[in-house]
Order: sequence, then C-alpha cells, then structure tokens
Amino acid sequence: MTTSPFNLCNLPPWVIASRHFNDHPQPLEIQGVRQANRFLFEKLVSVPTLEQRAEIFNDYMSVKFQLHQWECQGTATARKSIRNSYLRFLRGWMMDANSVEGAVLKGWVESRLGLPPTFHKVRIPGILSEEYQLFAYDRMKGSARTNAINSQLDLLYEYCQFELASLYPADGHITLYRGTNDADDYELLENEGRRLQIVRLNNLVSFTSDEERAWEFGDTVWEIKAPLAKIFFFNGLLPNSILKGEGEFLVIGGEYRVRRVMCTV
Repeated sequence: MTTSPFNLCNLPPWVIASRHFNDHPQPLEIQGVRQANRFLFEKLVSVPTLEQRAEIFNDYMSVKFQLHQWECQGTATARKSIRNSYLRFLRGWMMDANSVEGAVLKGWVESRLGLPPTFHKVRIPGILSEEYQLFAYDRMKGSARTNAINSQLDLLYEYCQFELASLYPADGHITLYRGTNDADDYELLENEGRRLQIVRLNNLVSFTSDEERAWEFGDTVWEIKAPLAKIFFFNGLLPNSILKGEGEFLVIGGEYRVRRVMCTV
C-alpha cells in the first residue's frame, strides 16, 4: 500500500498498513498524547464504570479545548470554530463518509498514521492526482471549521484504546462485518480461497459488530478480524453516542483479510 514517508506514530506507516500487522497487531500510540494528558488517564484508571469515565473524558475535552465557551466568543466565526467539536465530525461521518467531516477524519489518519485515503467521493489513485486534491480541499475546508480538531481526534483515539484494553483484555482482535454493494470495485491483492481474499480498504472504514445489520448495507457482507489497535471509535464509547445502536466501529484501513459471509436466508 502506498503510504506517507512519515507519521506521528510509534510504528512506520508501511507496517501499520500491512496484512502482517493485522495478523500480529501491536499497540499504536500517537506521539506524546498519553504523556501530555497523563493526569486524565491516571484519573480514568480509578473510575469503575465506562459511563462515568466517558463523562470525565467529555468534561476534560470541553475544558482543554474550551468547547463550553463557544457562546463567549466575540465573532460568529470564533463561536462556530469552537462549537464544532470532534462530536460534529463523528456526526458528519455517520451521515456521509464522503462529507467534509469525513475528509477531516481521513486526513487525521493520514497525518497521524501515514495512511492516505484511497477513496473520497471517487477512487484516489495517488497523492499527486487531481482526485487527491479534491479530497485535500474538503479536508482543509472541514478543518477550518473548528479548534485544533486533529488534537481533539488524537485524544479521542487514545481514549478509545484505553477503553478497548479494559473491554477486551485477553484478545488483540474483534470480529466485525461490513456490507457493500460494490465488492468487486475494491482493490484485490490476493485470493486465498473461494470466500477468502486480501483487499485494500480505505484508510478509515465503517464496520459493525452485528452481522445481520451488515446485510442492510449491501448484498455482500465481509467478515474481518480487526486489530483493536486499529479501532478509532466504536458505538457506546461516549454517553448518548451518536452511533449507539448501530453497532458501528470506525476502523483504520490497509490490507485486510476478508471472508465473504454466506446469506442464510
């Protein structure tokens, strides 16, 4: 997979993108985020329930990025910039992964992990292409709408990883499903059997933990073993999550081994 020559992570981009990483995952860390916010994570260790920890996280984000002070700003632009927090971008992704909010989330993956997107409205053949420039325009347009959005997303990812470690302490993977109507349009890297393939997924992709739910999104359903380290966000992570009930997981992409699920109906 074509990757950036640099990232802000503890492993190089080509490793993170590889099928070998997915088979044998290692913890991923965004440079300096845990250390700079160590008091938050030290506090979270002593809090017994996910709901209480999520409230503490939301309060911390509100104070750190002054999200609660948007009404106090002197101009409409400043008020809008602070009001449009990481929650706005999650909502935008839920509505349309090819929106400007979706471009910002894909841009975060590229800047932090070094994996550029392979699709945004249209297939992106490379970072020098016109299609990539259209993505970059949406990313820039979306980033201008808020305050330090990449730093907000850094903390969201690290908090997600903190919670996943407590929810799945003995396992490095979780089984997820994706429904699609254009399975043949994905870049096929290798056939490993009649229903087993290795395909290249976009740098950020939606999956669900509910197999039946996946059938609502396409006539082909793929099953993957997603490394916990590559889960950026999942339903139920935050109180009153906008993705709650969808069983949705936002998964960092790359080369994935996918198994085509047979319809039992």
